[in-house]
Amino acid sequence: MVSSDQRRRQLAREKYERQRQRREAARRKTKRRNVIVASALAVALAAGAAAYASVGLAGGGDTTDGAAASPSKAADPCGKPAPGAPSKARWDKEPAMSVDTSASYTMKLETTCGDIGLKLDAAKAPHTVNSFAFLAGKEFFDHSKCHRLVDQGLYVLQCGDPTGTGAGTPGYTIPDENLKDPRLKGNVYPAGTVAMANRYDGKSDKTRNSGGSQFFLVYQDSELPPNYTPFGTVTEGMDVLKKIAAAGSTYDPSTRNTAPNATVVIDRATVRKT
Repeated sequence: MVSSDQRRRQLAREKYERQRQRREAARRKTKRRNVIVASALAVALAAGAAAYASVGLAGGGDTTDGAAASPSKAADPCGKPAPGAPSKARWDKEPAMSVDTSASYTMKLETTCGDIGLKLDAAKAPHTVNSFAFLAGKEFFDHSKCHRLVDQGLYVLQCGDPTGTGAGTPGYTIPDENLKDPRLKGNVYPAGTVAMANRYDGKSDKTRNSGGSQFFLVYQDSELPPNYTPFGTVTEGMDVLKKIAAAGSTYDPSTRNTAPNATVVIDRATVRKT
């Protein structure tokens, strides 16, 4: 016959086991969600429509997990865009190299949410900085919407697509650069990093060297494989990025983007040699 003390110990063990199983199930769910978010962003950072056709955010349209829609839209913290239309220009090939790799370059994004200043690394990412200087000079970024905000697991604002869909390009591609930057420790892009989006699928080297005009601004340390060219740092406007992030995002099934609730439009982008 089981004594009352033995019965209490048995019930305690059973309770502990149930709690352990619930904790383990929660851990597996969290791990699965983080994997979904990470793999989704690998696609989300792609600059071409083909990537979006194959895989979308949060498993191709499922907003119940991963980078899901915010439950409700916060108040828009940004102003109205300046008059003007997004660029429709396209070029057949990468612009000729004209940047001075021994010089310093800065980029200023005048947005509806506030100014964001960037320091560009021409020495480590000459093709990327050269392309940005060219595109800014052609007003390619002006009046373009920052079309994606990832605010779960990874923390980035993605811009640089005048179509606002995540599928736009300048018509040419540029090579990957600076992927062994020592700042990318432990597969983490630190807060303040400016990096390129691309169409790399994580498998085939044929999809490398596929950057275009889309880039992302990291507003909080984000774990991400070093497959995306880091070419600058945010020197001004981190508070602007935080404000945009605080407003949250909403999943758009038509583009498979998690679009920022804030109206983030680049009114004007300029690159200067300093």
